[in-house]
Formats: sequence, structure tokens, C-alpha cells
Amino acid sequence: MTLTDTHAHLYWDRFDEDRDEVIARCAEFGVTRVLIPGTTLKTSLASVKLAESHPHLFAAIGIHPTDALEWTDETKNELKKIAKHPRPLPSLPPQGEGMNSPPLEGRLKREVVAIGEIGLDYYWNRAPRHTQKHILKEQLSLAEALKLPVVLHLREKNDALEGNCSVDLLEMLTEWHANLKACENPLVKSPGVLHSFSGTREIAEKAIELGFIIGVTGPITFKKMSQRREMVASLPLDKILIETDSPFLTPHPKRGKRNEPANVRFVAEKIAELHGKETREIAEITTANAARLFDW
Repeated sequence: MTLTDTHAHLYWDRFDEDRDEVIARCAEFGVTRVLIPGTTLKTSLASVKLAESHPHLFAAIGIHPTDALEWTDETKNELKKIAKHPRPLPSLPPQGEGMNSPPLEGRLKREVVAIGEIGLDYYWNRAPRHTQKHILKEQLSLAEALKLPVVLHLREKNDALEGNCSVDLLEMLTEWHANLKACENPLVKSPGVLHSFSGTREIAEKAIELGFIIGVTGPITFKKMSQRREMVASLPLDKILIETDSPFLTPHPKRGKRNEPANVRFVAEKIAELHGKETREIAEITTANAARLFDW
């Protein structure tokens, strides 16, 4: 079974004591790709450094809305510099099912495959909403210029299912998508993912109409998350990615412990249950969805 974790913050200090072991467990449970999104300039650099250290780790770079006040005139230029060109892969053994051929050594790898984690956050309100919108617009423009998909954060005030945050985000994404279409930018077909989506089916459908994929995380395994399970059950499988958001949102039956990419299998299992499929099939579909979006 081949799995992909499309959102794991492996640079967090909670992994400092056993990060190598956490990465090794990915292969043990069939996780053959992991995307590590930055949230600040510092963590974006850390994401790229991790991606450079292992052929199956990839980076997303960007400024999270809760860190919007970090943005300066130089931030965009620094993010551009971080988005490197492909380089030869190191001489490391392939890991995980489906990774045996062709050999990795000598192939090219682009570490930075997305702009993210970016978006809007009206839960914490650590930056004024107009500031959040400004840096989101700047980073959408950066993604457009680099032809890289976006990893989007969306969190409503009081963790509501819908509200001003989703309204504002969809308005901005609709405008961006229209611009991509007018410019014939290839991103128009697959512009990004709504990470750890917690909104309504209607919001998800509007995002899907714009070409976005919906990220699904551990809370669908929680007993009290029936609404989220119903929403996920209604989604077309070619529009779903699976994520851990490590070290957060640990799924059942590991809830209460630190999350890690190997646990993405529990998300796949629940989606399989909801859609009446085998877990292996969900793993294959979501892995293909990720490969199509991030072009790795």
C-alpha cells in the first residue's frame, strides 16, 4: 500500500529527539511522499532543508495568516530565492512500496513544490484581516509567477463551519482563478488544496468548482465529527488529499499522542469506510491525486 502525507510540520521541536525515526517509520507504513509546509520564513527554510535531506520529503514555503505581521517588502523576494531549481538526488536507497524502480540516484528533484501554508485565519485574529488578505494576495501572485499550487489554511471565528473567513477566501480565490484562466496559466486546472478542511459541503463544492482539492485530516476519525464525515463522504475521490498536520490532529486510535506521517493510514481507512472502498484503493487514489497536484 502506497500512501502520501500531504501536510506534516516535521521541523517542529516536538520531533527534535526522534525525527530520523519518524521519517524511517514512513517507509515502514508505506508512506512514500511527505509534504512539509512552512508557516514563516524560518520554518520555510527548515522545510527546504529537510526536503534536501531525503528524496521522499518535499517542501512548501509561505507565511501563515497568523504570522502575517512578519511580512515585509523583502519577504516575497526571500521566498522566491528559497524556491530552488531541481537538483540531482542524493545517493540514497529507495524506500517504500512502488519506489524500487527507477533508481533515485541521478534523477532531478525540485524540493519546493507548493506555496503554503497560506490563507486566512479569523479564529486567532493575530493579524488584522486586511493584512491577512494583503499577504495572501501577494503569495497567490507568487504562486502564479512560479506556477506552483497553493496549500491553503481556512479557520473561521469560533471554529464555525462557515462564516466571513470562507466568504472572503472564496472571493479571493475566485478572482485569482479568473486571472489564471485569462493568463492561460497551467495552475488553472489544479491550483491547490484547502488544507484540513472543516467547512460545509457547499463551501467544498465551490472550491472544487475552482479546481481545488480538499485536504482531509484526523478529526474525521473522532466520534463527535459526524458532520465532517458526512461532508467527506459526499466528496468525489479524485478531489481528496489525506494529511496528518503533524504533530497536531492525531487520529483515533492514536489520539492524545503526538501525530506523525505514519498515522495518515488511519485517515485513509476512515475515508475507505465512508466511501465503501478498500483502504488500499483510497491510498492509491489519494497518492495519485497528490502526484498530479504537486507534480512529483
